[in-house]
Amino acid sequence: MVETGVIHGRFQILHNDHMKYLMAGKSYCQNLVVGITNPDPTLTCDDKTALRRSNPSANPMSYYERYIIIKTTLLEYGFGIQEFSVVPLPINIPDLYKYYVPLDATFFLTIYDEWGEKKLSMFESMNLKTKILWRRPLSKKGLSGTLIRQYIASGQPWEHLVPHTSARIMKQMGIVERIKKFI
Repeated sequence: MVETGVIHGRFQILHNDHMKYLMAGKSYCQNLVVGITNPDPTLTCDDKTALRRSNPSANPMSYYERYIIIKTTLLEYGFGIQEFSVVPLPINIPDLYKYYVPLDATFFLTIYDEWGEKKLSMFESMNLKTKILWRRPLSKKGLSGTLIRQYIASGQPWEHLVPHTSARIMKQMGIVERIKKFI
């Protein structure tokens, strides 16, 4: 077990598979730093390996909304407030990492596609310690925020795909209605 681990994602709807990812990362460290990628439009860059990730329609929630959902959900899952932190992480701008996350931590990631491989390469080129939690074909990825946002927009059931806390806060903050209008 390492002292500090960094895990990252857009979390543009914190869903049940995100929780498996976060729990797996936490199982390897005492303190988990959750980096929210694409924290704002000025720190969101296009990448040829993952073009859709930078689209405004793929990023309907603000950093603050995602921060509140992740923090509250982790607390309700039994994490102690001293066991984790939630920070912005402009994933496409490695020169900025040092301002947001501890570079001596172990960086956890999962790999499903070329984008995952690129992130691993970026981390390794910076001499960051990495741990691949799992590597699977894209067909085995499971849930995606894109799918859940589509379900919300089309009025299909979606609450069972996300932690109860995530659904509750999304409704309270008006995120569900915004997604229905946005997509």
